[in-house]
Amino acid sequence: MTIRRAVIVQAKRTPIGKQNGVLKALQPYELAAPIIRQLAKGLKVDDVLLGNVTGPGGNVARLSALEAGLPLSVPGVTLDRQCSAGLEAVRLACYLVQGGAGNCYIAGGVESTSTSPFPKRARFSPDSIGDPDMGVAAEYVAKKYGISKENQDDYALLSYERSWEAFMKGYFSEEIVSINNLAQDEELLKERKIAALLKRAKPIFAKENGTVTAANSCGIHDGAAAVVVMDELEANRLGYKPVLRFVDSEVTGVHPFYPGIGPVPAIQAILNRNHLTIGDIDLIEINEAFASKIVACAEELSIPYQKLNISGGALTIGHPYGASGAILVTRLFYEVQRKKEANYVLSAIGSGGGIGVAVLFEAVR
Repeated sequence: MTIRRAVIVQAKRTPIGKQNGVLKALQPYELAAPIIRQLAKGLKVDDVLLGNVTGPGGNVARLSALEAGLPLSVPGVTLDRQCSAGLEAVRLACYLVQGGAGNCYIAGGVESTSTSPFPKRARFSPDSIGDPDMGVAAEYVAKKYGISKENQDDYALLSYERSWEAFMKGYFSEEIVSINNLAQDEELLKERKIAALLKRAKPIFAKENGTVTAANSCGIHDGAAAVVVMDELEANRLGYKPVLRFVDSEVTGVHPFYPGIGPVPAIQAILNRNHLTIGDIDLIEINEAFASKIVACAEELSIPYQKLNISGGALTIGHPYGASGAILVTRLFYEVQRKKEANYVLSAIGSGGGIGVAVLFEAVR
């Protein structure tokens, strides 16, 4: 019996726009459709899986697939695992391929916070446990794991510098599909004096001894990202070059007060199961919702910053909730092609309600 292996052969994202910014008029399906249309060229797609968090409800994946001009036979499914929804879509597509359900899936996520019909966030946890907003939860993580404002600001500055350098080198242009004649992330249209912003920013989620500020937290954004997940033999037969091969994944639950630490047990489980250490992982992408989260995860897992979010992330370009997990995988797709010595790579994200998702890939050479 032939072992089926899931590989990623293409990956793209839209530019990321601020809430009520350059992409404010576009509904989720209008953000996702250009990505799907480009990725689907020349392919027989079995299904489209999209993560989405803030609505508008219905089956955004099906609507997006139809808007993209895919055949009526391609159904589409929309899922919500909060901020990890986009990564979950990619994860599920990999298992569908390996389980023999199909040969080719487009998987990712989309978010239009600007057009969301919901004025409030969803409930993450019952009152009997407690249901903190994400910023408050970021403060809880900082306090529990001893992450100072200085630690967070230092990381936020590093992330911004990395994002700007990657942008100036043209790395992000490889990832982006132009939409409405926009081919650049809105946050990078103008360079910011981030060091000064960090210095004067005040805590906004805790009145006493707060450490989380607007400058060391991500913004709220719009955008979409997706990848093509295929059976490796089918990809080779059709002449596609596999870049990332799916190895393993893990989803874990943590206390809803500490969603930012969710990636830690998920990554630990993957490493243990595959007899690996952090030293064996060459590149790691963890969503930068808050600097407190990244610093805590790095310290708990002993991740050196040299291999963590090496081209910056959501602290600079933004966090379009349901799309962010797919953006992490898209970033790895291009990073491993530049970093020829990379072998194992990881993407991970923590999300509302206390959930951690991590996915392990190996570079295909």
